[in-house]
Amino acid sequence: MAEKKKGNFYEFTKGLIKENPTLVTLLGMCPTLAVTTMASNGIGMGLATTFVLVCSNIAISLLKNVIPKAVRLPCFIVVIASFVTLIEFLLKGYIPALYDSLGLFLSLITVNCIILGRAEAFASKNGVFASALDGLGMGLGFTLALFTMGSVREIIGTGQWMGINLHLPVTMTMFIMPAGGFFTLGCVIALVNKIANRKPPQEIGCAACPNAATCPTFNKTLGGKEAVKEESES
Repeated sequence: MAEKKKGNFYEFTKGLIKENPTLVTLLGMCPTLAVTTMASNGIGMGLATTFVLVCSNIAISLLKNVIPKAVRLPCFIVVIASFVTLIEFLLKGYIPALYDSLGLFLSLITVNCIILGRAEAFASKNGVFASALDGLGMGLGFTLALFTMGSVREIIGTGQWMGINLHLPVTMTMFIMPAGGFFTLGCVIALVNKIANRKPPQEIGCAACPNAATCPTFNKTLGGKEAVKEESES
């Protein structure tokens, strides 16, 4: 039971930092660079993608034994497109301002390689609950990446954040332009990789080698040093 809980927890958390679909595996670059001129756009696109990810993962996991392998990819796209159409109707009806801001990129969620990749690599091979957790974790990781980039670009580029005027003395319009998107993405990726790949300091030299115990050169050198040390002490 403990291993199962640990496994479910890992399926949810892996997409946040360690296997973040945008900042680690570099998927979904088009919406990441296009809609992150504002933090609110990043949240909107991220949550819409999360909804499609979770729903499509659940549906594909339920249908994985019914869908023929020869046509699995077209079937996956049909399932994903159905949920994209649903989220488009919901946003257009209830949040028209966000719908207009996201524009064409909302429809392009259908061909977002994050969603199709999780459907092929995970949902089609695992159970419903694990697939839902995988989709939720990956979606929230995508949302976090877009929100972070949108916040940085909006604050530095316009001096505002989520509609709040921060009264910055200097702003750089470049950050809300394509070049600023690439620069911000590179900086955030570097920071995340630094955090995710942080390792404790390691010893340098033969003593740190895993084969030191069976290495004749190391043992001979070690024996010589011990002999010199014993002679000096005597």
